[in-house]
Amino acid sequence: MTVTVFTALFVIFVLAAMAWRVFLGVRQARHVQGHRDAVPADFAALVPIEAHRKAADYTLDKQRVALVEAIVIDAGLLLFLTVGGGLAAIDGLAGRLFGDGTLRELATVYAVLGIGMLAVLPFDAWRTFVIESRYGFNRTTLPVFLADVAKGIVISIALGVPLLLLVFWFVRAAGNLWWLYTWLAWIGFTLLLVTIFPRWIAPLFNRFTPLEDGELRRRIQLLLERCGFRAEGLFVMDGSKRSSHGNAYFTGFGKTKRIVFFDTLMQRLTPGEIEAVLAHELGHFARGHIPRLLAVRFTLALVLLAALGWLYREPAFYHALGLSEPHIGAALAGFALLLPAFTFPFQPFASLIARKQEFEADAFAATHASAADLASALAKLYRDNASTLTPDPLHSLVYDSHPPASIRIAHLRRGREAPSMI
Repeated sequence: MTVTVFTALFVIFVLAAMAWRVFLGVRQARHVQGHRDAVPADFAALVPIEAHRKAADYTLDKQRVALVEAIVIDAGLLLFLTVGGGLAAIDGLAGRLFGDGTLRELATVYAVLGIGMLAVLPFDAWRTFVIESRYGFNRTTLPVFLADVAKGIVISIALGVPLLLLVFWFVRAAGNLWWLYTWLAWIGFTLLLVTIFPRWIAPLFNRFTPLEDGELRRRIQLLLERCGFRAEGLFVMDGSKRSSHGNAYFTGFGKTKRIVFFDTLMQRLTPGEIEAVLAHELGHFARGHIPRLLAVRFTLALVLLAALGWLYREPAFYHALGLSEPHIGAALAGFALLLPAFTFPFQPFASLIARKQEFEADAFAATHASAADLASALAKLYRDNASTLTPDPLHSLVYDSHPPASIRIAHLRRGREAPSMI
């Protein structure tokens, strides 16, 4: 393979991303280990020392696996598939098997996806059956785990193939503006997916039952009226089928919006705490976070597809991947592989925006429910989910979409609005 400036630049970015991730991971491990034997003062009455140590050990075990995965998958496999000629070999084999045409393009894309999935599968299995089981969280059986993988593959093919076929047609029919039509199709696909997910996709993995009548349902209905939120229904999901971790969320778009509680959450929190947690989730809706997030994603997709449209005409792009001529399947797969290496410097900005939105949602919840109940619920969730209370500040700044527990609860207790920077 001829080494081009683009190739050298890509290798530098991949190695820099790996070094940065390892550096942050080592910092996180050292910081968590160093604070393992002391519960922060604000949590001393809520989190026993045994639970704090468990959270530290759980975080350290996950961090070790993440570091290995960063080296083996994010760097090793990525370099093999790109500058190592893996993608070119896959595309060449697809050409020999199917000739030029749609089948070749689909085979290349899904072969790369399949290799990536198979590579991360052992890490996912280790996290589920070793780490999660070690700390008493895992309730997933091997048949359920494999069934989830199989369902994911089927859904990926059922939804992905029609979209890819449309993209391939745009490339043939729309000339140099194929990427713009692809962007419009992507917007429609995303909105369709958000709409059908609650009714058709989520039930393939979990059982959803209507929330029973009682004090909690009455409190939630009153909260919804105060917030002006309309939903298709209130549901309880059998999250305990796979894990003892608890959560709550709302999903859907327009008339398909649903509010979902994990059954594990229902078992741990009081009605007032559940109401406060839901008020936080509704805060994301009330403050316009969801449409803003979609707008940002659509804008980024436009920029990235425009870049792909330009690269598709650049020989240096193909030479860097070991390809002799343009094929849209290989171009899509190669671009998807290259993208993380060049976008990792922007991760802190995404985390910063997400944390600001969490503070805004907390402030909304404190206005429409009890700030004390939300603080109590958060403390319980951090404790029961073994989330570390002492993350490394730099690691948290880069990766965490939620503010550290101590800062978040302190703001709730002081009744302050979201800070501009955290």
